Amino acid sequence: MPADDTSPLLLEGRFDGREAFGEIVRNALSAAAREGWKEIVFSDTDFADWPLGERASIEALQAWSASGRRFVLLAQRFDVIERGHARFVPWRRMWDHIIECRATGKAPGAQVPSAIWTPTWFAHRIDPERSRGVCGADPRARRELREAIDESWRLARPAFPASTLGL
Repeated sequence: MPADDTSPLLLEGRFDGREAFGEIVRNALSAAAREGWKEIVFSDTDFADWPLGERASIEALQAWSASGRRFVLLAQRFDVIERGHARFVPWRRMWDHIIECRATGKAPGAQVPSAIWTPTWFAHRIDPERSRGVCGADPRARRELREAIDESWRLARPAFPASTLGL
């Protein structure tokens, strides 16, 4: 679907800084809803500086959510999301059936990439501390990023449950 004049475009190339990365996340969520992406993968150590708790992010996720969709979250730990992204947690509970979450913890060799991956586009924060990275649609770069995410996924365990059952 072609973007209209008001639709944010997905960046191609390098980005630098926290604000630029936040805008990339917001634009990716808007594009996912607008274009009906079937799968989204978010990967980060803890998602501390991602705009997941913002109203616009939740509205875009809500618009994207549908049967047949898949949202993957990979982290080292999820406690920051639970404490710092108050709007995201209830959305996650409601859409548990399309969301898979895994955490690597402190597994040896588990380097969780800071990235967004989709079947057609990616954003990779190569330097998460300074929010510097690259994004685009290059098939080779997308494949290599997915392989790195899959390797961390393999070392991870299920985490961030939608509910906690007690006895």
